[in-house]
Amino acid sequence: MPATPAYPPHSAPRLFVDVELNDGSEIRLDGSHAHYLLKVMRIKQGDPVKLFDDRTGEYLAHVTTVAKRDLTLLIDGKARDREAVPDLWLCAAPIKKDRFHWIAEKATELGVAKILPVQTERTQGPAIKPEKLRAHMIEAAEQCERTALPSLDPLTKLTAMLEQWPAERHLFFADERIHATGEGSFRKALVAHDGPAAILIGPEGGFSDSENEMIRALPQSVAVSLGPRILRADTAAIAAISLWMAGRGDWNPANA
Repeated sequence: MPATPAYPPHSAPRLFVDVELNDGSEIRLDGSHAHYLLKVMRIKQGDPVKLFDDRTGEYLAHVTTVAKRDLTLLIDGKARDREAVPDLWLCAAPIKKDRFHWIAEKATELGVAKILPVQTERTQGPAIKPEKLRAHMIEAAEQCERTALPSLDPLTKLTAMLEQWPAERHLFFADERIHATGEGSFRKALVAHDGPAAILIGPEGGFSDSENEMIRALPQSVAVSLGPRILRADTAAIAAISLWMAGRGDWNPANA
């Protein structure tokens, strides 16, 4: 028989709700949220639930009324403010559906501020479905106790992205061609380039020659190597985020 949520609060189910929460307010849940709480978690009147809104933070609530297809919760109080998010974007070419969903999940867990899917010459992934991609991001945030979600931009052509690139933001792009030259140390690049940043990961097969030249022509671009081994696009994305978080993000105690 499924266990029911109970105190202490850390045992309570945790959900994202796309509405600003406040102490003492009531919130009605239906649809997938109600199905999860009522049918999966077997929630009952009086049981605790954690909610976060990606606006103000995380709140403790309890169930006040239960119906067949919906339930009402009363917000008891704020547990945590919305977390500070390192100013890092992930710009990545779509790849096979499940692998791109995986990238979005892990980028959410690691703490990026924005995910921007990029259309390149060699992009072969299926069409991006923002609602499904965001659902994977929300699930990752719920499970990993994040109080903030990355924003999700629409699919953008590489040329358009570069034309509109912010003057103050560094663009670290993974270029497997430069490792053999002894250049492109990501560690050294992070030492030399502080401030707002983004990581650009190409598609399966990498950037074309013309794209590589176009990226390098951007004054804010910094070509970096991710080591001596060729990495798949999904592995490269997570490796690059991890390196940045350790060097310039909140994994580094000096930056926390």
